[in-house]
Amino acid sequence: MDAKKWKERIKKAAETVGTYQEPFDDVITTLADMLAERDRIYIQYVEEGAHPLVEVISDRGQSNLRDNPLLTTWRSINRDALQYWRDLGLTPAGLKKIVDDQK
Repeated sequence: MDAKKWKERIKKAAETVGTYQEPFDDVITTLADMLAERDRIYIQYVEEGAHPLVEVISDRGQSNLRDNPLLTTWRSINRDALQYWRDLGLTPAGLKKIVDDQK
């Protein structure tokens, strides 16, 4: 999904749970950009065969298996994006914290 569609989806979700505020637009844009990049990386990962490990040749000529950099980056973006989802109240724990803080 592209960033524009992600932004619409995130904003709508925040409106649905009652956490949307206009000052959050920059955060929503950042999250949307991250998710669009994550989606592009995943598509590339699948197109390249979805191999979780890739062969890397060391400077000494030895063949070693390493985590696929695409998969590693995808996981990293997912982990970072989760914090944005929480901050916007779009996870159960994030929403609970916002509701509890408003009491």
